[in-house]
Amino acid sequence: MANTKFPSTGAANAHYHLTAPLTGRRRHSSVGKFELGDTSVRALHSIPSRKTIDEQAHDLNKMTSNEATDRDVLSKLWVSLRILSVRHTWLPPLLILGALRLIYVLSNNYTDSNPLYPFFNLSYAIPGTEPTMYGKGWKDLVFVSHMMVFFTFFREFVMQVLLKPLAESFGLKKRGKKQRFMEQAYSIVYYGITSPLGLYIMWKTPMWYFNTRQFYLNYPHKSHFWLFKFYYLFQAGFWSQQSVVLMLRLEKPRKDFKELIFHHIVTMLLIGLSYRFHFTWMGLAVYITMDVSDFFLAFSKTLNYLDSPLVIPFFLSFIIVWFYTRHYLNFKILWSVLTEFKTVGPYELSFPDQQYKCWISQPIVFTLIFALQLVNIYWFFLILRILFRYIFFDVVKDDRSDDEYTEEDEDKEDARDEVEVKLFQKKDE
Repeated sequence: MANTKFPSTGAANAHYHLTAPLTGRRRHSSVGKFELGDTSVRALHSIPSRKTIDEQAHDLNKMTSNEATDRDVLSKLWVSLRILSVRHTWLPPLLILGALRLIYVLSNNYTDSNPLYPFFNLSYAIPGTEPTMYGKGWKDLVFVSHMMVFFTFFREFVMQVLLKPLAESFGLKKRGKKQRFMEQAYSIVYYGITSPLGLYIMWKTPMWYFNTRQFYLNYPHKSHFWLFKFYYLFQAGFWSQQSVVLMLRLEKPRKDFKELIFHHIVTMLLIGLSYRFHFTWMGLAVYITMDVSDFFLAFSKTLNYLDSPLVIPFFLSFIIVWFYTRHYLNFKILWSVLTEFKTVGPYELSFPDQQYKCWISQPIVFTLIFALQLVNIYWFFLILRILFRYIFFDVVKDDRSDDEYTEEDEDKEDARDEVEVKLFQKKDE
């Protein structure tokens, strides 16, 4: 098998690139490097800290010297905690969640009068409804912030504690390849949950299966049952956390960084505006189309990192799923905005009734979904280019000059790990 591999993918996200060494021409099972979709935002533990391990070791040595004062001992504890947080990046968000949960429990007030109530619970329950329906309001942003902290913990914990040993058991030794495997395996976990959950929620509504008339028939959708609202804010928290990491540029930008940023901006606008102006049924449909395709994308990349013989048939399946979900179904939604948005259900602007399906919102909805479609079309073109190159050329090369994670980068990271191990060995002495 040719020594080909998927790229290091740093957000849930950009386009495909094909690469292989320029050796002899022979058929291989890998489709090469590709970067696409929303499965690739870099994990925090893979981002180097500003202060090097050597500098931290020097600080600890100074604090443990014979002349160390009580203040130095306290400083040592603080520095040790910082080092521990660098090694286990899931620890700080876990401590934050644990501290807030402890305060909430000890308060012995589990009603919405508690300032922490909206952080842990859905707000705006409507009394007398069966099943209980939930309205919307600004407190929902507090719950989204909870989800952002949760995903900061959950992603780092799953990758470091569960997926890293799994990667090593598969024989992945290089830090870069192991990191990319963990990122995609985490995406399999996440989209493996949200994809069937989204379909289940749609099944519980009259819009099953992508019945676009239902988007508008009983508009506005100002309230939802518990699982629907939880799912929507759960997804909002996930995308918000991903966007913060991406916007802070905590990872090395890829060639398609601008397209990736554009994709996230449009996605966040769709999430926020659809929730605020009650187009959440349409938003659920868009969520599903993105999540299902991203699941197949992440699975294809993971199989490729493992040099699995299944990578080619799964890659072909991914292309079919991508076309069906991100293009056919999304064009179906776009067509409904052009044809049913005005003719089905109310079509007037009424602030007292929170009725926003009107001549103002129609072009906004269409423009945002169409903008997302343009990015998807661009990515699909690159997918087809990979397929073309694989069919007609046995070996291709990566013409990127700014590969996200090079062999030199991996060697530097491995060296840093060795220094870190020595530091903690010195501490134990």
